[in-house]
Amino acid sequence: MSASVVQRPKTAGSDFAALNRQIVQAGLLERRPAYYAVRAGVVSALFAGAWVLFFLLGSSWWNIAVAGLLGLVFSQAALLAHDVAHRQVFRTKRPSEIAGRIVANIAVGMSYGWWMDKHTRHHNNPNHDELDPDVQPEVLIWATESAWGRRGVKGFVTRHQAGLFFPLLTLLSIDLRISSIKALRRPGMKRRGLEAGLMALHLVAYVAALLLVLSPLQALVFFLVHHAVFGVYLGMTFAPNHKGMPHPDGTEDYLRKQVLTSRNVKGGRLTDVALGGLNYQIEHHLFPAMPTPNLPKAQPIVRAYCERAGVSYEETSLVKSYRQALRHLHDVGAPLRQ
Repeated sequence: MSASVVQRPKTAGSDFAALNRQIVQAGLLERRPAYYAVRAGVVSALFAGAWVLFFLLGSSWWNIAVAGLLGLVFSQAALLAHDVAHRQVFRTKRPSEIAGRIVANIAVGMSYGWWMDKHTRHHNNPNHDELDPDVQPEVLIWATESAWGRRGVKGFVTRHQAGLFFPLLTLLSIDLRISSIKALRRPGMKRRGLEAGLMALHLVAYVAALLLVLSPLQALVFFLVHHAVFGVYLGMTFAPNHKGMPHPDGTEDYLRKQVLTSRNVKGGRLTDVALGGLNYQIEHHLFPAMPTPNLPKAQPIVRAYCERAGVSYEETSLVKSYRQALRHLHDVGAPLRQ
């Protein structure tokens, strides 16, 4: 499996090379240690504060509100782990892996190595029907060809997948853990003993906290609310980025492969914080190692360059991005509704 998320294109092409020179000259690939120190400090404080509040409230139904808060905090921690994996925070491999495993395996409870491999393949071939794991036919179907022949429960889900999209996101957190465990059982997984041990530490501490502090019923509701909020929030940060965008055939150059399959989301500072910078998806895919606070600075450069090169640059509001994704899901399921 890959040691790090892809950092630079293997074959960029002249179009991208010219754009890359502009970005380098503007200093937008330089690290932003102060920003990440503050961001990591805030996320850590929220994480610790939520658990302190959990123990202070004790066996109280008010702790269900803490479960919702932890769902939001876990999502922000996962977004931070995303930046760490792209080496936006640390320049070298070792500190990135250490920090990534602390945040992903211990704090969030999913495999850092498994996600790294999956996300690397996504970045190399975004929206490619065969090569991007994020659009592979599983519960949801993103290509019409994959919908044919689905029957039973799978067929029902595909026929109604637009309406089921957000309800299914409540299961995303559980799916991340199941996928992590499956990956850790495969011999090719690097450092799988370490990863498994760290995930086990998270699981034991999490379950012990719930059972020692809450009643069995409260613990069950806490678990469901926590992971439902986590799954929905995390899914909503990634859904606007590529869903409903074109699916390439692999013949495109690097610039077009990354830009034409990505969608930016307009918004202010709140949108930037809520989506962890993923609202600048085009810039992020072109320059995966670019620190998050530099992405909005790169946007006017990238947009102007795409206009000159005749490459479509997609940007819309958050609500419209979800509408486009849901419309695409609805259209894909149309053959099974006929």
